[in-house]
Amino acid sequence: MSTLAKPNLVQRLRYICGGTLPPSMAQWVIDDLTGPGAARRYMMRILIPIIPPLCLFLLIPGPMWMGLAMMALLYLPLIYFTAALMYVFRRARLAKHGLDPALADHRERERAAAAREAYERAHGRG
Repeated sequence: MSTLAKPNLVQRLRYICGGTLPPSMAQWVIDDLTGPGAARRYMMRILIPIIPPLCLFLLIPGPMWMGLAMMALLYLPLIYFTAALMYVFRRARLAKHGLDPALADHRERERAAAAREAYERAHGRG
């Protein structure tokens, strides 16, 4: 079993901020963007770093609920749009690394093919 080239701390931080990794780490990029837990990692990378700046709303004079409401007015749409654009983001990141953007749906296509095959076996086709 070959070892997968992994980015060091500086490379990983640059990658999280939108930079590219060397071609030797292409498999790591593919696994990161399409492997198990990819959606969770994507959501965390966008939604967690924005929390400290949003907490600045709590410093505005007034009731606490007002600061929390202002935070929610920004954070809730961010959650929605982050989830909605996940597919577009993954394809763009793959293309930025010189990889085929179609890899973003590779696992979904495999699952659909397996489901179709099971359906056809169960209903007398194929």
